[in-house]
Amino acid sequence: MTHESPAGNEKERGNSRVSFDTEKTVMTMRDMLMTSTRMLKALQRSTAEYCEIRIEETEETIVRLRGNETELVTQNVSVGGNVRALYQGGWGFASFNRLDDLEKKVDEACAQAKILGERLKKDIRLYPVDPIVDYVFGQFKKEAFAVPLSEKMELLQEYNRIVLDSPEITSSSVYYLDRHTHLHFANSEGTYIYQEKMDVAGSITAVATKDRLTTQESASFGSNQDYNVVLGLEEEIKEAADAARQMLYAPVVEGGQYTVILDPFMAGTFVHEAFGHLSEADDLDEDERMKELLKIGTRYGSEDLDIYDSGVEGPNRGECKYDDEGVPMQKTYLIKGGVVVGHLHSRESAAKMGESVTGNARAINYRFPPIVRMRTTCIAPREHTFEEMIESISLGVYVKGGYGGETNGEMFTFAPSRAYMIRNGAIAEMVRDVNLTGNVFDTLRNIDMIGNDFEYKNSAGGCGKGSQSPLPVAQGSPHIRIKNVIIGGEKK
Repeated sequence: MTHESPAGNEKERGNSRVSFDTEKTVMTMRDMLMTSTRMLKALQRSTAEYCEIRIEETEETIVRLRGNETELVTQNVSVGGNVRALYQGGWGFASFNRLDDLEKKVDEACAQAKILGERLKKDIRLYPVDPIVDYVFGQFKKEAFAVPLSEKMELLQEYNRIVLDSPEITSSSVYYLDRHTHLHFANSEGTYIYQEKMDVAGSITAVATKDRLTTQESASFGSNQDYNVVLGLEEEIKEAADAARQMLYAPVVEGGQYTVILDPFMAGTFVHEAFGHLSEADDLDEDERMKELLKIGTRYGSEDLDIYDSGVEGPNRGECKYDDEGVPMQKTYLIKGGVVVGHLHSRESAAKMGESVTGNARAINYRFPPIVRMRTTCIAPREHTFEEMIESISLGVYVKGGYGGETNGEMFTFAPSRAYMIRNGAIAEMVRDVNLTGNVFDTLRNIDMIGNDFEYKNSAGGCGKGSQSPLPVAQGSPHIRIKNVIIGGEKK
């Protein structure tokens, strides 16, 4: 963490500048040295082919409001870690909450790995990575964890009042999270990395009800470095509440096949859910059919289509310098010029598939081993304006935002938070009950225009996989136009 003080004595650590202007920071550095020494000493006990230790110290604030009630206000401090060991293809894993148990947990993880390895005798290798020693201190702007809880509560309650005072709004939901993490990672190959992280996220949701119909819309925020994203949301919240009210009176869309324009939020959600997960190599390697569909060199779109995942695009909730195996983050193209060119990897999956490691091994916290996960998944911008996209559409649909969706292999269903008809080249009436369905590969082929208005989206939620949810991620995209999209709605 950087403390801004003119009297500070600055020193360089890795690529980060740190100011030792308080006794607390000095103590932090002393504790860091003690922790790293202890980790490296414990690793000397390893009897496995490979061993790693991960230690986390986390401060967390969570607030939930619903209607006029405060459901939850909690501030937690947690310390814990895990040891992971590999022996003859068997992985051992042991978590702990006391550093006093560190040497014992190394022994335990190595013993587990040996038992499983001798039984399974699997050929598991790790992609080689050069040892790294680095200290990554947070380059924060306004620190969420430095803001008093009373100040956070006052702001959130004011946002809640704005929702509840809006016409025809019957209820509300407010969610807020901030997390400050000190993460230590060391392995038997000589790597030691310290990373300081911040995550702030939340949403304010307006719920409208009329007869038996309930509609909702949200304003959300997220950042990995700046509490300021929480501030100044009044107009966005009023707009969300108004949209929820308008949906009460919107007609149900007529089901059929349309040309559809996705806004950057929905386009980013689509590329994350429908394509990004398919590119995660730990699952891909176990699915021969999908492995063939995502074979390097396969074309799924025009030359304008580039899709990538990156841990260095920022500042975003998916950004970090190193993954949870100590591998440097990077930008990985999944589709380039419409052609499959890459997949997302851990060290294990990269070695198994004979591809380069990408730095996508992530764990939601110390209680879990890392698995292959996205960071910030994006569709790259091109040259088209929104006006160009819409002007040639006689009948279509424009969708904004989204509540996620469901995927089953290459099939998907998504529900936008707002939708409007496009008539004769212009945005027309709002419609509801819009569900987008289709095959992801056909949909990629049907993208015929990509906008020049790229945006990153850092929303309140996160990604779910393997019981690890919600993991902070982000997505980015411009507007995109897709032909022949099936939209479920009212049949006439």
